[in-house]
Amino acid sequence: MDMATMVAQIKQHPDYHKAGMILCHNGVVRATSREGDEVTGLEVVVDHDRLDQILSEQKKRPGIVDILIHINEGEKLSVGDDVMFLVVAGDIRETVLESLTDTLNQVKSEATSKKQYFRNEK
Repeated sequence: MDMATMVAQIKQHPDYHKAGMILCHNGVVRATSREGDEVTGLEVVVDHDRLDQILSEQKKRPGIVDILIHINEGEKLSVGDDVMFLVVAGDIRETVLESLTDTLNQVKSEATSKKQYFRNEK
């Protein structure tokens, strides 16, 4: 899956004509952790039931046309690899920005867990 494919899929939605904005998030594996440690890789595990609940709730927000997500899970990702694509289409900027932010925060805190690999690990 790639971002262009996801945007093209959003544009096929029957209510796409109501959209005034498509906003995309592309999360990638950073070279350092938030604490500053050197990262060599990352693995992501997804709670698909919770993810489906989050997306269902967010899609019900007024003004939201559609939300698509793709998370690369189940394999060790390297620095620079894509972790998550999130695409939100909606009526106006404020609605779309808020929905993308809320969806991303919920997915990261409630539906995914990650294991980082560090340079100093054996």
